Amino acid sequence: MRYLLNNSTDPYFNMALDEFCLENIVIDEPYFYLWRNRPSVIIGLNQNAYSEVNLGYLNANGITLARRVTGGGAVYHDLQNMNYTIIGRSEGKDNGEEGLTPQPIADALRSIGVPAELTGRNDIFVDGRKVSGYARRVSKRQEIIHGTLMYDVDMETLIRVLDTPESKMRAKGISSVKSRVANLKDYMPGFHSLDEVQNELQRILAGDDSQLELTEDQLSEVRKMAEEKFSTWDFIYGRSRQTDFVRKAKLPCGTVEVSINLDHGLITDISFSGDFLFDEPAEGLASALVGCRFEQDAISSALGNVEVSRYFRGTSPEDLLTIITN
Repeated sequence: MRYLLNNSTDPYFNMALDEFCLENIVIDEPYFYLWRNRPSVIIGLNQNAYSEVNLGYLNANGITLARRVTGGGAVYHDLQNMNYTIIGRSEGKDNGEEGLTPQPIADALRSIGVPAELTGRNDIFVDGRKVSGYARRVSKRQEIIHGTLMYDVDMETLIRVLDTPESKMRAKGISSVKSRVANLKDYMPGFHSLDEVQNELQRILAGDDSQLELTEDQLSEVRKMAEEKFSTWDFIYGRSRQTDFVRKAKLPCGTVEVSINLDHGLITDISFSGDFLFDEPAEGLASALVGCRFEQDAISSALGNVEVSRYFRGTSPEDLLTIITN
């Protein structure tokens, strides 16, 4: 296959590149590129950021949250995970043809000694353990498939970033999740780094085909998309549909439980309960938060306009912000 080279580790640029290539780079044959992201969680186009991701852990550990243009679930990337993208024409795919699949990736892995197999969902498994997730989208004349290839991903962090109160992972535990997923490093004793693996897969997949190169104008357009769409609050959080959740903590005023309703990332209703001491009922403070973006800066600004200690005796705005946003 022909190929692009993408050395960026910026999740916003990489999500923008996928969409730009899908919409604009059209050739007669499929092409691919291999790429990586700095530590980040990538959610599917239709997922709710607030219910799928441990946002408090992401914020505390400097992990980026991004949204992609394909469906599927949330995935964790770090620099020990390699991603692939394959793009090709979609004509005829609605007439029963299967379209693009990760079979070339599985075949390339098998050629270097990894017993990789596709499942019915086009994920890649090795010895019954998942090493690669997959997502797809069709747009006009083309389709895109892309997925992960976990080489030596930090499994502890993977669990934590996706560990929300409603998470299936929390109930099953880290050891259970580890039994269902695997790092490719365990199956590649002849390779000493992901760089070596990526170079070898690049060589196998490209064969004798030539490189595609984007012009500087095209790269500028990708960077513009990354800045104006993929890195924006509206795209990452604003697409999140209605969410309801409850948080509880011990504060200087006593035990506080906060119930929050969100829609498209905005607080539509918020209420406080518990055994806390107060001078004035908390409804007055709650009304000041309705309509705020559910993000630390916006909520902090709103709390700065009220005297928090009158509603929660002895409690600072920072204390209350912690229970609301973490």
